[in-house]
Amino acid sequence: MYRLLSLVAVVAIALPIRADDKTDDFFAAVRRGDVRAVETLLDKGVDPKAKTAYGATGLHFAADKGNVEMAKLLLKRKADPNAADTFYGATPLMWASMNNHAGVLAELLAGGATGGEGLLRSAAADGKVDMVKAILAHAKPTVEQLTAARGVATKDDVIDLLTKAGAHKPEKKATAPTDDLKAFIGTYRNAEAGDLTVDADGGSLAVSLGGKKLFTLIRDKDDVFKIEGNEATLTFTRKDGKITGFTVKAGKGNEQAFARVDPKAVAKKDAVLPDVAEPTEKVTKPLNWPQFRGTGATGVADGQYPPTSFDVPKNKNVRWKTPIPGLGHSCPVVWEDRIFITTAVSGDPKAGIKPGQYGDVESVKDDTSHKWFVICLDKKTGNVIWQKEACAGVPKIKRHLKGTHANPTVATDGTHVVVSFGAEGLYCYDRDGNLKWKRDLGNLDSGWFYNPDYQWGFGSSPIIHEDRTIVQCDVGKNSFIAAYSLADGKPIWQTPRDEIPSWGTPTIVVGPERTELVTNSTKFVRGYDPKTGSELWKLGKNAEITVPTPFLAKGLIWITSGYRPIQPIYAIKPGATGDISLKDKETSNASIAWSKAKGGPYMPTPIVYGDYLYTCANNGLLTCYEAATGKQMYAERLGGADGFTASPVAADGRLYFTGEENGVRVVKAGPKYQMLAINPLGETCLATPAIADGLLLVRTEHHLVALGRAEK
Repeated sequence: MYRLLSLVAVVAIALPIRADDKTDDFFAAVRRGDVRAVETLLDKGVDPKAKTAYGATGLHFAADKGNVEMAKLLLKRKADPNAADTFYGATPLMWASMNNHAGVLAELLAGGATGGEGLLRSAAADGKVDMVKAILAHAKPTVEQLTAARGVATKDDVIDLLTKAGAHKPEKKATAPTDDLKAFIGTYRNAEAGDLTVDADGGSLAVSLGGKKLFTLIRDKDDVFKIEGNEATLTFTRKDGKITGFTVKAGKGNEQAFARVDPKAVAKKDAVLPDVAEPTEKVTKPLNWPQFRGTGATGVADGQYPPTSFDVPKNKNVRWKTPIPGLGHSCPVVWEDRIFITTAVSGDPKAGIKPGQYGDVESVKDDTSHKWFVICLDKKTGNVIWQKEACAGVPKIKRHLKGTHANPTVATDGTHVVVSFGAEGLYCYDRDGNLKWKRDLGNLDSGWFYNPDYQWGFGSSPIIHEDRTIVQCDVGKNSFIAAYSLADGKPIWQTPRDEIPSWGTPTIVVGPERTELVTNSTKFVRGYDPKTGSELWKLGKNAEITVPTPFLAKGLIWITSGYRPIQPIYAIKPGATGDISLKDKETSNASIAWSKAKGGPYMPTPIVYGDYLYTCANNGLLTCYEAATGKQMYAERLGGADGFTASPVAADGRLYFTGEENGVRVVKAGPKYQMLAINPLGETCLATPAIADGLLLVRTEHHLVALGRAEK
C-alpha cells in the first residue's frame, strides 16, 4: 500500500506534535472507530482539521479504515476533504481509493473532495464496481475520461456503467505505439528504486516494475506527463534531442531521477557461474558468533571457511538440519559448542509470514495463545540440548505480516544468555538453560510512524558489554535505552529517548580514545557513554524508519538508513562530541569522513570487508564503495525477484547474501562484481546467517540448517 506512495513521497515537514491531550484523544478515537467519542471531543472544541506531526487528519484515518459514519461526522463538522499529509502527499481520497473503500470515497466526493475523475480509469481497469459507481455518482468525469476508462475495463457491469454514463465505444486499441510516444519507451534505472519500464498503453504510457503495472502517464505537454490519480508529475529529460531519463516530482523538495538504460544492459542472459573450488584450509581457531551479525555486528568471520556451494533440497554440503517450531527471525548465535536461538509458537497451526516486496502496513490478526521458547542446540550434531519456555499468552503487541514475535537475536558471553521478546519481557539464562532473572520492559509497541494502530513488533536485539546487557527500546511513546546487570537484572542506568520506533540493534564501538555505545534511529544517530548512559554526540535527521545496525570497521562507524526520501550513508569517526550534523550541501566535517545522501539500504545492514563497503537494497541491488573515500566501484543486481531482508555476512574472500525465497548468493569480494554461486535453501529465509567453525548456519522458516564442506 505505502510502497507506491513512498515512490512519490514528499519530504516530511517537522510540524510540532500537539501537546493538547484532547487532540491526541481525538485521533485515537477516530482510529478505533468510536464515533460517539469523536463527536463529544469535537463538541468540546477539538479542531476537526487538526493534524498529526505528519499532516494526517481525522479524515485520513477514517478513509484508511473505511469508516463511513466517521467520515460523515467529520465532513459535517467541516473537516477538509482535500488536505494532503506532509509525508506521502496523500489525501483522504487517495487512502480510500487504495484500500477500496467505496463508501468513504463516495462521502468524500459528496463532501467536496476533488480528483475523483482521475481515479476512474484505474478503478475500471481493476474491476472495482462499487468504486466506479461512487465516482460516477459524485464526480464529473468528461466524455474522454469515461471513454478511456471503458477502454481498459474488463468486467461487463463496469462497461455497462460507463456506457450509460456517456462513454463512447473505444476505437480499436493501437497495436503499436504512436510515433510521438515511441521515443519514451524503454527501461529507466534508479539505484534504490530499481528498473522501471515505460511502454505504450493505447494513447498514453504505462510504467511498470518487474512486469507489474504501477501507474498510467497522461501527457500534459511535450515531455511532461501527469501520473493518473496522483498529483505527481513525470518529466522526461533530453540531450541532443534524445530521451536520457526522467524525474518523478511529488511536491516541493522531493524528486527522484531515473536514467535511461541501454537495451543491451537490461537484456536477459542466462547466468554462467564459474567452477569454484571449495577452500581446503582447516579451521585452526573456531570463532564465537555471540550476537546479531557476530562480534560488533561486523558480519565478518575470516578463517572459518564456510562452503561456497550448497543445495539444501538436494542435501549437498548439509551437515545437519533441525526443525524449529513456530516462527522467528532471530538469528543463530554460537558460543563454543553451543548454538542459541529463539522462537514464538502460535496457537494457530496455519500461522506464517508473507515474504516479498509488497509494502503492506497491515498487522497480523492472531489473538491465539502463544508460547515463547529459547532453544540450545549442539553445534556438531544439531541435536537440541535444552528448550525452555520463557512465557505464554496472547501477544501484547501485534506483528507485521512479514515479521514474527521472536525477531530479536540472543546475546551471549558464554556464561549468560540474554533474550528479548520485546513486550513479553527480557530474560537471562545460564548456558545450561537455568533462568537467572527476567524483567518486564513495558508495552514495547513498535509500529508505523504514520499510524500507530499498525503494530509491527519489536526488533532490536540485546547486546552484552562487560557486566551488563544493553537494550534499545524505540517505540511509539516513552522510548529509552537502558543497561541492566548481568548478575541480577537490576537497572544500572536508563536514558529517555525522544524517538519514534526503530528496529536496529545498538553497538559497542571501541575507539582509540574511548568506548562508545552507538544507536541508529530517526531523529538522531547517537553516541552514548556505556558506563552512564549519558549522550556524547548526535547526528542529524535520519529516515523515518531505521533498521540497519551500526558497526565499526576500518576505523569508522558505519550508519545507514533507507526509507524514502532520506537514504543516507555515513562514515563517522569515533570520539565525536556534540551535534555533528552536516550542514546544507556538506558531505563531510571534522567528525564525518564522508557521506552520501542516497544509497542507504532499507532493511539489510551493510558490510565492510577488506577495503570496501557493500550495501544491499531490498530489491537486490548490490553496490560496492571504496570504504576510505566513498567512491562507487559497481552497482549490480543479485537477481531473484523475492527481495532481501537478511543482512550480508562474509568470510575468506566471499560475501553471502540471503534472499527471502531464492536462496543464498555468494559473491567474490573486491572492486569487481563476480557471482560465485546461487544456493537453494528450499524455504523462506529472512534471518541473517551466522558463521563459525566451518559452518554457515541459516535459520529458515521451519529449520536451522548447518552448511559445511563435506568432511573427509
